[in-house]
Amino acid sequence: MDEKLVINKKGIKGEDGHKTFSVRLKDETVAALDNLSKQTNRSRNELINILIEFAIENCEVQ
Repeated sequence: MDEKLVINKKGIKGEDGHKTFSVRLKDETVAALDNLSKQTNRSRNELINILIEFAIENCEVQ
C-alpha cells in the first residue's frame, strides 16, 4: 500500500470521552508512538485512535 496517512500537528491536547480498554503493544511500537506524539503534539491515545480508524477504513477482508 503506497498511501500514507498525514497527521497534522495539533495545538492543544484533551480528553476525547471514548470507551477505555487495555491493549498490549511491543516496546518498539510504543517508542514509535511516543516519537510520533512528540512530532505532532498529539497524545498517544489520540494517535492510536487516528491510526485505528484509518486502518479500519482502508482494510480489505478476503
